[in-house]
Amino acid sequence: MVEKSIPTRGRTLDHAARVYDLFEPLLLLGKQAEYDHTIVKLLELKETDKVLDLGCGTGVLTRMIADRLLPEKGGLSMGIDAAAGMIQVARKKREAPACRFEIAAAEGLPFENGFFDSIVSSLFFHHVPLDLKEKALSEAFRVLRPGGRLIIADMHTPSTCMGWLVSHVSRWFFMQPQIGENIRGVMPTVIEGAGFEPPDLVCSYFGYISVFSSRKPEVGES
Repeated sequence: MVEKSIPTRGRTLDHAARVYDLFEPLLLLGKQAEYDHTIVKLLELKETDKVLDLGCGTGVLTRMIADRLLPEKGGLSMGIDAAAGMIQVARKKREAPACRFEIAAAEGLPFENGFFDSIVSSLFFHHVPLDLKEKALSEAFRVLRPGGRLIIADMHTPSTCMGWLVSHVSRWFFMQPQIGENIRGVMPTVIEGAGFEPPDLVCSYFGYISVFSSRKPEVGES
């Protein structure tokens, strides 16, 4: 049975699935490994952790996380993407005992409350409109255990002239108002609005991609 993409108002990249692994390193100016290692380091992984990767694409980051987990002890790195093409490539190239992929939309996650120890997302939220950003983060809050980490790397308010140029050209060239939302700086507010602690801006790349770290409060924390 041929699996289909999940209908969503966010932008999916089915059309780019077969060439995505060639172009993403170019878009990250050869710093993909450094960028991904930063995200993984912030997770402070334990071998038994269950981690969810929102908008996983072809699963590069999902597999990098999985390689630090032990499936025999319950460790799991789960990547979800609404684009069936992306998931098909991810399964073919990167599925492993601790690394699994499912076709799902971030605004409607098919997982139990509090199932995951950590949630990551890399370059996903600038593809979805503000109301879906809010729904996706509310769902992330639901499926994350109390005290669990949230790490998001995405487009944010530009901090350099080059970052400003790339951000605004991308917004108009790709006709994506969702990018405009990100570069206006909505992500910290949306993260906190979903119930997470106020996020820390840990570092920035290229003058327009920021890495945020937050967590779901422990039960009883205000």
